[in-house]
Amino acid sequence: MEPLTAGAIAIGTIVATKVLEKTTEKGTEILLDKAGKFLVTLKKHSPSTVVAIEKAPEQPLDYGKAVLEVESAAKANSEVAVAAQELATAAETNPPSNLAEILREIKKAVEKSQKSYPSNFIQNIEKAINAAQTQNIDQRGSTFNI
Repeated sequence: MEPLTAGAIAIGTIVATKVLEKTTEKGTEILLDKAGKFLVTLKKHSPSTVVAIEKAPEQPLDYGKAVLEVESAAKANSEVAVAAQELATAAETNPPSNLAEILREIKKAVEKSQKSYPSNFIQNIEKAINAAQTQNIDQRGSTFNI
């Protein structure tokens, strides 16, 4: 998965898991662990992005800007890329119930943005939205396959 999509899914997962922090399900524990590791890693390279992500959803997050900042950090540092990929993979296996909704918000923000994104990015986000919806309805192992 390319860094832009992995970053978008990572950000969406962090925002989505904030609702799950009080649950004790095994999948939730794994997501929270991966989200924590991603934030610690990203904070070393882009502390202002982490501060903005941690304030969401209470304070609106500029998803388009955050996704680009995560992509930039991931391209510049393999540790960030690996952490984003691991979080995206964990979300693929056990997506938070509201991940599809958050990914729709990210997609909408990206479409409204004046910045250019690779043409396959929107397609990849749509695949991730569909997979997150499908898995929340049917947990038999569908994956994002991006």
